[in-house]
Amino acid sequence: MTTATTEQVFDPAAVIGTRPLPPFSDQVLDFLADLSKAMLRDPRCRQYPDAAAFAFWCRRAGLEQEQRGVDTTHRIARGLVFHIAPGNVPINFAYSLVAGLLAGNANVVRMPSTDFPQVDFLVSHLARTIEQGHEDLRRYIGLTRYDRTDRARTDHFSARCDVRVIWGGDQTIAEIRRSPLAARSFDVTFADRYSLCVIDAAAYLDSPDANAVAQGFFNDTYLFDQNACTAPHLLVWLGSTPDVHRAQTRFWDALHALVQREYTLAPVSAVDKLTAAYMFAAEHTGSHLHTRQDNLIVRSELDALPTDVDRFHASCGFFFERHAASLHEIVPLVTRRYQTLSYLGLDHKHLRDFVLDNGLTGIDRVVPLGRTLDFSLRWDGYNLIETLSRVVVSC
Repeated sequence: MTTATTEQVFDPAAVIGTRPLPPFSDQVLDFLADLSKAMLRDPRCRQYPDAAAFAFWCRRAGLEQEQRGVDTTHRIARGLVFHIAPGNVPINFAYSLVAGLLAGNANVVRMPSTDFPQVDFLVSHLARTIEQGHEDLRRYIGLTRYDRTDRARTDHFSARCDVRVIWGGDQTIAEIRRSPLAARSFDVTFADRYSLCVIDAAAYLDSPDANAVAQGFFNDTYLFDQNACTAPHLLVWLGSTPDVHRAQTRFWDALHALVQREYTLAPVSAVDKLTAAYMFAAEHTGSHLHTRQDNLIVRSELDALPTDVDRFHASCGFFFERHAASLHEIVPLVTRRYQTLSYLGLDHKHLRDFVLDNGLTGIDRVVPLGRTLDFSLRWDGYNLIETLSRVVVSC
């Protein structure tokens, strides 16, 4: 679907002034259930794992499970949400849109300017589902693509929205904030974040299938070239020295075999990985570089955890690695930039309480290894339904 056709089908101008709905309205749930079924029945969906994951997330049963965690009493949507999606995660725009719909809002979404086939696939299903019994929701969806330098369009939608949702780097957010909002409107920002993974070596060695663990870690990292904010860049190993050494060998060998089969490393990314490693080594003593001839995985093993490790943010298979005496080693370095803590062989409630008990300003999500990309309506510390709706109080 071309840009012009997308904007004709989902006209951004047509959604302005649409009346809000209550959260989790039946018409939105019915629409998303039909969209999910249509996408999952389409054989092409198997070509796009991220689109398939989105369709699976939109199942009615899954959304009703999300609903059970939100108090929607006396709530109604805020009105118009202007979403600015990131350019490097194709299906992110759809999750943001659905969060706005589930909260009951009309939505204008600035989609990725890059032509991703899974985006066209999803938009075509959106259009078809609207046409097949859900025309009442067309005025709640406006889709647009325009160059980020087009300040006039950002000004236009910003001035009219009740909430502006910005996904992007810190510089992108600063630039968009130059476009003023109305006095009662506000921003919800999803900025540059950093994520890490903690693995208990003994538990990993006891796991029956190293390939399954490798596949989960591959999905967390290589599917989007390690550019998603959820992708771990730092691995912390816990356990005895012999267990950690054996676990590292098993883990990285299994991952390397998978990456060789499933991933293509661009030459510029290979150079960037090595440059990042050498820059880090030049500024920090006590790092030991591990790489292979094909450069698919670059590891910088650390004698200690520097508090600025998150500044060295390479992608496409670049990892810092530390054998820690205890999880408390990460406390000094966790700032508000830290988003997701993934884990293997530890208890998620223990890890959640670790964040709370130590008063960490970062880490908003604790999820199993292999599931960092799983979207939830609780994201980056926000309850999106509550944030994108308002409470009507009577007394």
